[in-house]
Amino acid sequence: MDLKNKVLEIQQLINLNKISKALLKCEKLIKKFPNNSFIFNLYGLIMQKDGQLLRSVVQFNKALSYDPNNFAAMNNLANSQKNLYNFKDAEYLFRKIIKEDPNNIKALNNYANLKKEINKYKDAKSLLLMALEIDPNNIDIISNIAACCHGIGELEEAKNYALKIASLQPYNTTNHRFLSSIINYSKEKDHLETLEKLLSIENFKNFLPSEKIDLYFALGKAYEDVKNFKNSHKFLAKANYIMKQNSNYDISKTAKLFDNIIKLFNDSEILNFKKKQSTKKIIFICGMPRSGTTLVEQIVASHSKVSGAGELQYLSNIIKDNFLENLKFNKQKIIEELSNDENIILEKFLQLLNFHDFDTDIITDKAPQNFIWIGFIKLFFPNCKIIHCSRNPKDNCLSLYKNYFSSSTMSWAYDQIEIGKYYNLYRNIMIFWKSKFNDFIFDASYENLVNSPEVEVKKMLSFCNLNWEADCLNFYNNKKTPVQTVSVSQASKPIYKSSVNSSEAYAEYLSDMFHILDSKI
Repeated sequence: MDLKNKVLEIQQLINLNKISKALLKCEKLIKKFPNNSFIFNLYGLIMQKDGQLLRSVVQFNKALSYDPNNFAAMNNLANSQKNLYNFKDAEYLFRKIIKEDPNNIKALNNYANLKKEINKYKDAKSLLLMALEIDPNNIDIISNIAACCHGIGELEEAKNYALKIASLQPYNTTNHRFLSSIINYSKEKDHLETLEKLLSIENFKNFLPSEKIDLYFALGKAYEDVKNFKNSHKFLAKANYIMKQNSNYDISKTAKLFDNIIKLFNDSEILNFKKKQSTKKIIFICGMPRSGTTLVEQIVASHSKVSGAGELQYLSNIIKDNFLENLKFNKQKIIEELSNDENIILEKFLQLLNFHDFDTDIITDKAPQNFIWIGFIKLFFPNCKIIHCSRNPKDNCLSLYKNYFSSSTMSWAYDQIEIGKYYNLYRNIMIFWKSKFNDFIFDASYENLVNSPEVEVKKMLSFCNLNWEADCLNFYNNKKTPVQTVSVSQASKPIYKSSVNSSEAYAEYLSDMFHILDSKI
């Protein structure tokens, strides 16, 4: 077998996620061709796919040492640096590629992804439009532009780009799921008919599981819009069933983590430390996913003195990297950091935040599951604020069940039993945090907010030491903070009440989940 065929075989193994076999075959090739830049790039890609980002960086650098103009390796290296949050290094590499190879569509697309990650959606869109001029029918580019428009509330433009994809690739199920998030099927039913036709085509049984998931979630949303809740649940159940089959989530590990956190913060020695404050103040907006965190961030970040950073993973990654191993906390290391004159945890967070170029000293981070880390926020971010978003448990859990999440941190959200149990674990740890830090936490009830928006927003702003500004109620016009979550469409509208008690329409179908919530098991 010649080199070309061996490379194709390895690429096929990568696509099938057979990482160990791909690594073994690539290592054999490296022994035969020890100075081949292409093979080292391939080796780095395998490690990148396996999540071994630091090792992938080493291999991409080796590829570039043998061929400094290997733009594919340079692009892959930039992606690894981006995923390691080395934004400065990643940006340098993307710019270098584009300067020397202006028509490099992959680099333009990946550089746009970096811009999106740091909330610079307009910059991302500009890069993507440059790529689209080079290749007007490139599906990846059109899809990414649609996502950019979606994130900044340009929903009609996002829809038009998605319709273009539908005309070029009628069977692109990811695009159909994206379209379903924009379309109100009670007003336009053409796309619902398209989705139904896709189900009935002869080769539907041969669709990939991921393609079936896309269609089922899209149909679940469409039938809910037309108030056919029986059909809506039928397709949501199908989507969630396949998602669950592909998940290895273990609720007992979450329970163990939460128990270990409670044990840690029941230790008075930990709570006696005081860290120095920062000139920048972070407003952490947290709670269960789909509890109203996006709405609250849009409101608060519409204030003239506040910038919205969106859903950041920085805090959880810093805590896990520094203090957590195999679900256990290194108490001694935590005490050492607390005893240190410097506030290294805060500094690491701010260093990552600096790349966003915010021009205010108050910044929101609305990663919902930061509720897990409230104790660490209290210790290492002493002048920050926490807004805890809550919602009717059944409405909240229904909203989780009917949405597709790309993040691996949401792998518990595809099974009625696991959603209910996770919610109760969340409820218990929030009771614990309030027993320890009640004055540090503001409770933002979704129901109170939609029923008395001005009253509740004034309370919220006062808690954050911010003066009242009417723009905070007109957040849907400001479009100041991009939205990267499934809440995009809701964030583009004024506050509305139709989601309150939405679970009642699904009560007969979600009894297993609702029973767990009622019994607080």
